Parts: sequence; structure tokens; C-alpha cells
Amino acid sequence: MHVLVVHNRYSSAQPSGENRVVDEEVALLRAGGHRVGLFERRSDDIAARSLPGKAAVPLLVPWNPGARAELAARLRAERPDVVHVHNVFPLLSPAVIAACADAGVPVVATLHNYTQVCPPGTLHRDGRACTECVGSVAALPAVRHGCYRNSRLATVPLAVSLTVNRRRWWSGVDRFFCISATQRDILVRSGMPAERLVVKHNFVPDPGIRRTDAGEHLLFLGRLTEAKGVRLLMAAWDSLAADGGVGVPLVLAGAGPLESEVTAWAAGREDVRYAGLYDPEQVRQAVARSVAVVAPSMSQETFGLVVAEAMAAGVPAVGAAHGAFTELVEDGATGLLHRPGDAASLASCLRRITADPAGNREMGRTARHRYDQSFSPAVGLERLVEGYRSAIAGRSGGAQGAPPVGNTDTDPRGGTRAGGKRGQ
Repeated sequence: MHVLVVHNRYSSAQPSGENRVVDEEVALLRAGGHRVGLFERRSDDIAARSLPGKAAVPLLVPWNPGARAELAARLRAERPDVVHVHNVFPLLSPAVIAACADAGVPVVATLHNYTQVCPPGTLHRDGRACTECVGSVAALPAVRHGCYRNSRLATVPLAVSLTVNRRRWWSGVDRFFCISATQRDILVRSGMPAERLVVKHNFVPDPGIRRTDAGEHLLFLGRLTEAKGVRLLMAAWDSLAADGGVGVPLVLAGAGPLESEVTAWAAGREDVRYAGLYDPEQVRQAVARSVAVVAPSMSQETFGLVVAEAMAAGVPAVGAAHGAFTELVEDGATGLLHRPGDAASLASCLRRITADPAGNREMGRTARHRYDQSFSPAVGLERLVEGYRSAIAGRSGGAQGAPPVGNTDTDPRGGTRAGGKRGQ
């Protein structure tokens, strides 16, 4: 199969799980014998633009005619079987969907967040869940609240793009990959076409290393932001420390707006270590040495790569009981779930996960089994190709050359039934 991947790469100044997913899927497809091309823009390139060029970037967010023309020409020249769209903000825009329509090429789009119904894509504002823009014709609440970068002006291009391009997305994309059933349910309730939304969880490469003992620390791995639950975790940890601790230290690895706060909080403590930003090898080692990985997010995550990474290493997770974590973490079997936003509940789970080494090891074994079944590269490749074939068959009306993928009726969890398997 010939696939053209379309993606606007996020800034390299901060680690991007989305960039990583794109890179790993491209490598997976190529290793599986498929031909994969890339049509990319890089947010890093904005810094090299002239002052007028930088000022023009917001105007490109709703519509970039240059990207449309360039992609349309490439599609006519290469004629891929399918286009796989990831992020289009800020330099590509939904004009890439029009380019695919111009060339008559089927389109699959992975929805890594909630930008189809929420301008910043988070469904989170001021420390709480927010769905004011979900289902609304225009995203005016987001502008009023300045939801993107706490700026009304910066939010306007995103709100305009969501409003004017909603129908273009919904009619121009043959298959949307939702990365959790929770995400799909929210998008269907918002009015997106249910028949085009299928669940395809992200896969995680096998780390090549697994936990072999009880572990030596609890690990938070991610962006240091309030939305990721960093302040909640610090409050829970302080309450545990005041009560004697849990016998292992807390390691926080990552970067973000709360870095100075985390650094000051961890300074001089033996029970906390701020490790800064890990490289991929350090991540693998740190996860495999964990008693558990902690994911106390305040917002409803669409997936949770860190939880799947923990599963791959045979490590349980402690996560907030909302969003995709309720799918990834089976409470009491592959980890523990705490009440979202509740420091006392999080502290209780951290105490429980460290207090029973035998039970913890059994959770780790169950987590690895779940990884093999649902998040391994083999499963990821199968579901990617299945989604592509379904999009091609739907566009061609089941013409020859597009192998059938079975019944695509919606299943109770929001995926599709294809050959008897759920598209999780």
C-alpha cells in the first residue's frame, strides 16, 4: 500500500507524544513493507520567518492555499492509495482536506485530541473540565475565555478554523481514528458522524526491557503542567510524607511551565527527585525500574502513552479515573484508579500500590499481557492497515483492489466490528 502521511510537527522545544506516534507509525508501516511518503510542515520553522511572515501565521490557521496547491500537485504526481492526516496546526490547515478532494484520494485522520470540538483541544479550562464549545455552532466561549495560551487574540484563529471548517472535516475524511472509546463517545455526542469514527488505540514499541523486581521508585513522566496533575501529585505526596512516606522515592521527569516550582519543591528532599527531561533510553530504564507509573491528569486524556509504556515494561499504573485511563487501567488488575482531582484518593492509591509487592508484581504481569493483546506493534499495524483498507473500500464502493474488512457496524464500545475484532 502507498500511504502519504500529512503532519505539522510540533515545536522541538517540548517533547511531543503526537510527533512520536507519527514517527513510530511511519516506521511500523515501512517495516511492514508499505511505501510511506511524508508531507510535513514544522512549527520550528516559524522562528526563521521574517516579521511579516510571523504576523501572517494566524491567517494560515483556518486556511493555507499554498499548502493546498502543493499537496494537490504531489497527490496528482504520486497517486497514493490513501492519505493519513495527523496535525494540521498551524501551517497546513484544513486546506489539506480540500487538496485530497481535488485529487480524489481517500483520507484517514487520526484525532489525537479534541480540536474538532474544542479550539485548544483539551476540554479543560481553569483547572476543571470544560465542554462549553462542544456541540456549539461557533466556538465563541473559547474566545471569551482565551482558552489557547490564555489569550483571546491567539484563540481567535483556532475558533474561526473550527467553525468554518467543521463540515469540511466531517464530509472530507473517510475514516477518523479515535485513540480511545471515551474520545469517540464525546465526539459522537458533539454531532460528528458516528459511522466514520472508529477506535484505534495508539501502539507502543516493545521497550526490550521489563521490570524484574519490585521496582525502586514511583515515576511521573510527562509535561510539568497543572493539567497533567503535577500540583495534585505534589499535594498527595506531601500528605504521604507527613504520615511516614511509602518507602520509595518519587521521581518526576519532564519539562514544562511548572518546572521551577517542581525544582524548588524537590530541592533538599530525599523522598523526591526531579530528573529533568529524559531521553528515550532513560525513559525505558526509568519505567522498567518503577513500582508504578503515576498519571494523575486533571483533564480527560484521549489516550495516555505513558500508561501503555508502563504496560509494555510489565509495570502497573496509577491513573485518574476519567478519560481514556478508564480503558487503559483496569482497576485492581493492571493498576489503580483514583478520583480525579482528589489528592487524598491519589495518596491512598499510591500507598496501596507500594504496600503489596506480590500484588504489584501480579498487576505488572497482567499489564504486560494486556499490552501484548492491545498495544503491541503487531496489533498496531493490523489496525492501521485495516482502517486504510476500509477507507479505500468505502470510497470505491468495494471495488477490486480494496480487500474487504468485514462489517463496520458500530459496536457497544464505540469501535467497529471488522472480522469479529474491535478497533480499539
